[in-house]
Amino acid sequence: MNKEEFDKTNLFGLGKPNDTYAEYFTGNSYLNPIAKTDNGVSFANVTFEPGCRNNWHIHKATNGGGQVLICISGFGLYQEIGKPVQKLSPGDIVVIPANVKHWHGATKNSCLSRA
Repeated sequence: MNKEEFDKTNLFGLGKPNDTYAEYFTGNSYLNPIAKTDNGVSFANVTFEPGCRNNWHIHKATNGGGQVLICISGFGLYQEIGKPVQKLSPGDIVVIPANVKHWHGATKNSCLSRA
């Protein structure tokens, strides 16, 4: 997906450089916070430049927790430890249970916007 097409379909916008969490990413990413509930659940759009991905990580929780990825624009990849890489396209949703080691990011030829 080219940059012009990506920008038209990135519903929540690019956001600001994700400098606070840059050490956990290979490449450049952008963070656009969208909402946070009273019980601490947050919703944000993260945009990855082509080839950018985050490091292997775990969302730890003893009750609830985990992560939901919603592919908004562009194309990406997702992998849980011990499983094959999954391709992500706009509209794809991945529900990641708490305590599951994983990574996600953009393909080498496309940005990825995910909420």
